[in-house]
Amino acid sequence: MKFETDALEGDVQRIALEGRLDIDGSQAIDARFSFLTTGRKANIVVDLTGVSFLASIGIRLLMTAARGQKGRGGHLVLAAAQPPVLKVMQTAGIDQLIPVYPDVESARAAIAGT
Repeated sequence: MKFETDALEGDVQRIALEGRLDIDGSQAIDARFSFLTTGRKANIVVDLTGVSFLASIGIRLLMTAARGQKGRGGHLVLAAAQPPVLKVMQTAGIDQLIPVYPDVESARAAIAGT
């Protein structure tokens, strides 16, 4: 699992994940991802375009990050999940707890400047 970050218009940070968000993938990014998503108040779009698989440990990672941002007054949303990953999120009810958008731009627009 790997990821990259960049700044988007409207003071929004994008974190693009690539690979399998299973136990190995989650462990590979946990410390850095957690630091970026819970270390300070921010508006964050997690771009799931490159995520091919989502396990319960990956769901936990995303939920912890979203809760951390909410506690600081920031926002964390998910974007561009592939159909199998989106299905897992819907089945687990994650889409009811963390906003999920069909693409990065609509996610960015939803939280820009909030």
